[in-house]
Amino acid sequence: MDLSVVVPLYNESESLPELVAWIERVVGEKGWSHEIILADDGSTDGSWDTIRSLSKEYPSVRGISFRRNYGKSAALYEGFAAAQGKVVITMDADLQDSPDEIPELYRMITEEGYDVVSGWKQHRKDNAVTKNLPSKLYNWTARRVTGIKLHDMNCGLKAYSCEVVKNIEVYGEMHRYIPYLAKNAGYGKIGEMPVHHQKRKYGKSKFGIERFVNGFLDLMSLWFLSKFGKKPMHFFGTTGILMFLVGGIMAVWIIVAKLVHQAQGVRYRAVTDQPLFYLALVAVILGVMLFLAGFLGEMISRSSPARNDYNIKDRI
Repeated sequence: MDLSVVVPLYNESESLPELVAWIERVVGEKGWSHEIILADDGSTDGSWDTIRSLSKEYPSVRGISFRRNYGKSAALYEGFAAAQGKVVITMDADLQDSPDEIPELYRMITEEGYDVVSGWKQHRKDNAVTKNLPSKLYNWTARRVTGIKLHDMNCGLKAYSCEVVKNIEVYGEMHRYIPYLAKNAGYGKIGEMPVHHQKRKYGKSKFGIERFVNGFLDLMSLWFLSKFGKKPMHFFGTTGILMFLVGGIMAVWIIVAKLVHQAQGVRYRAVTDQPLFYLALVAVILGVMLFLAGFLGEMISRSSPARNDYNIKDRI
């Protein structure tokens, strides 16, 4: 099969008929064998009934329905698992992503050899205060942390080679960072394409301002796991040793200074009367605890059944 279009959705029954008809028109003009996978994330507005009707009207339409709302990452995970096309394209169901972009995304994967192509909504049709400005800050932070030079990492319109989606795991709220997941899995050819962004036609956005806080926390989690997931001692051990040394040096300095002053007959303060001494003790204790945390992390990592799971590109 040439193409799989995966559409995660939640309460988008009004937009689905128009979206599917639009995708069918664009893809039909190219003559590609294709499927449209509509992943219903526990909708309560009758979206699943709409999907059932569309599957009877269009043989290419397939549906996945969750019993409750799990989140966009879960919908994408199941959609990726079900996808059979050599190119997989994701888009949102709210008609803000244009299916007219599909042919160029497909071409960049098949002809230019990209592993991932991310859409870039250069001219957003969202509210400037609640969407545009936070999005710019979010994407700047993501570029700095991940090293991937994308202007709009969270754009729902993306294209992947089938190999990529079968070798990454999208969970929690990690759908924002699929390019970073792909990079960590060894798929480093990641491109970007400016895409047309439209105003929402039906309903309202399902994401609030809290997504930026959650997104930042998820980014930190991914960064830490990619750097130290299989070697936690490198982080906790190093930090623990540094804190232990700093605390130890402070304590020794305080004690030596007290002894020198005592020997010279100079007025001095008792060691236990100095706040710095207690800060030194706290640093020593935290250093020991961090080192032990790293040690326990190493024991857990080494006993994990996935400790030697590697993505093999080829064998001869």
